Amino acid sequence: MRVFNRKRCRQHVAAFASLSALATGCGVLSSGSSDDAGRPIVVGTTSAPSTLDPAASWDGSWELFRNIYQTLLAYPNGATTPQPDAAERCAFTDSSSRTYRCELREGVTFSDGHALDAQAVKYSIDRIRAIKAPSGPSGLLGSLDRVQAVGDREVVFHLNQPDATFPFVLATPAMSIVEPADYPARSLRKDGKVSGSGPYALRANDDGKKAELVANKSYKGFAQRKNDAVTIRYFHNSSSMVKALRGRQIDLTYRGLAADDIVSLESKKDENLQLVEGSGTDISYLVFNPKDPWANKPAVRKAVAQVVDRAAIAHKVYKDTVDPLYSMVPKGLTGHTTGFFDYYGEPSTSKARRILTDDGITQRVPLTLWYTTDRYGSETAQQFQELKRQLDGSGLFTITLKSRPWKTYVEGYQKGEYPVFGRGWFPDFPDAENFIAPFVGNKNALGTPYPAPKITGVLLPRSRGESNRADVAKDFEEAQQILVDDVRLLPLWQGRQYVAANDDISGAERALDPSTIMTVWQLYRKPSW
Repeated sequence: MRVFNRKRCRQHVAAFASLSALATGCGVLSSGSSDDAGRPIVVGTTSAPSTLDPAASWDGSWELFRNIYQTLLAYPNGATTPQPDAAERCAFTDSSSRTYRCELREGVTFSDGHALDAQAVKYSIDRIRAIKAPSGPSGLLGSLDRVQAVGDREVVFHLNQPDATFPFVLATPAMSIVEPADYPARSLRKDGKVSGSGPYALRANDDGKKAELVANKSYKGFAQRKNDAVTIRYFHNSSSMVKALRGRQIDLTYRGLAADDIVSLESKKDENLQLVEGSGTDISYLVFNPKDPWANKPAVRKAVAQVVDRAAIAHKVYKDTVDPLYSMVPKGLTGHTTGFFDYYGEPSTSKARRILTDDGITQRVPLTLWYTTDRYGSETAQQFQELKRQLDGSGLFTITLKSRPWKTYVEGYQKGEYPVFGRGWFPDFPDAENFIAPFVGNKNALGTPYPAPKITGVLLPRSRGESNRADVAKDFEEAQQILVDDVRLLPLWQGRQYVAANDDISGAERALDPSTIMTVWQLYRKPSW
């Protein structure tokens, strides 16, 4: 992680490590008044939540959920494995990783004062599976057989198969605990309100514009709030967000900084701003729909894989603020490989033409590529223009580009309407499993069935039985090779994390958890001298 500011202080340390001493040593003290400490810290982002109900979300809404809801487990500062939050302790109670028990903290309540007990935990998990929202996280609970509430404070999860990753699932904001009295058991909450037990309560929410968070004084968990209020403002693009930052209308940005803005912030060394860079595990990739007559052909998919120039996308579109990715599992995680580069090598039109002609395809292949206009950053349209340039330029394809806003885009790919479409993935948890399992099987996060029986029937079950995640590398390497062979998914790039902040804000370097979610309770204003 790196911090840039006017003193040109630079350091490289492990992502998610504490840089508080560095930030203090190289920071610039605020010249504001003593009243600044009471003002809400204003965070800007281009990723607005699609819902306020955890049962409906398997997307960027988790950013807000982490701060207003509570989960049994989460990630304290620097932790890469889940630790207790609403729970006091959790552990597998058998040697086969099929029975997981949690004991709740004593006296935990929702922000309305009602008790958060074992029945509330059971209710929250059960309703996710009962509702099965198309865009919801029920797919994360495939290994769960049933939830048992024992008394007021004990919850036991009985699994239908060994699953050493289940604690990671419980630590995702998808498993947020909700107030049973306010959330219907078999339908989504629709009144636009929130009843949670997180570090903050949601005081007001202007859909797609801003969310006002205030301290939840009854919160009991590991988070130690360093501020009393945070306002999150949602922007449509990076340029307007950075303009607001420079104009002191917001205090910092998170998620959605465009490459040009990152380069500008870094190169100008604005004395009033700091830029924090950390390693990331978010990825961008293409999905081929087997329902499409052309995308269903392995030769077509392989020819696309042979033509696509990831390095050009990273350099031309993203100004080297992302890294080319040659596997669905990003670098930095156990089991990462470079399978697509090992198999295809450098981009080659002649090799791609031979792949097509060997399959009897001699005409230009017509493909329509879809992308969303408002989810993955301002460069998304440019990325797809570059993909079109590369594929059309090969003389082997005729590419049509189409796009939609996220909410309608999701509906389209779930219905199988898109021949080829772009997706991004921010991890549910930092394990290679989470970059393979969500995308395979007859029901997956993409809405396009991908059976992959060796992965779903052998490799994933076997890896889930191994509590030492360092010992599952070979299974994940084999799974990645299957993904290379099938080319149903085509990885493009791996992101980095960037936070730009005014000089009087501290804690940005500590506010990113291993799932690249911002924990806004870490943010605070530097004292005025």
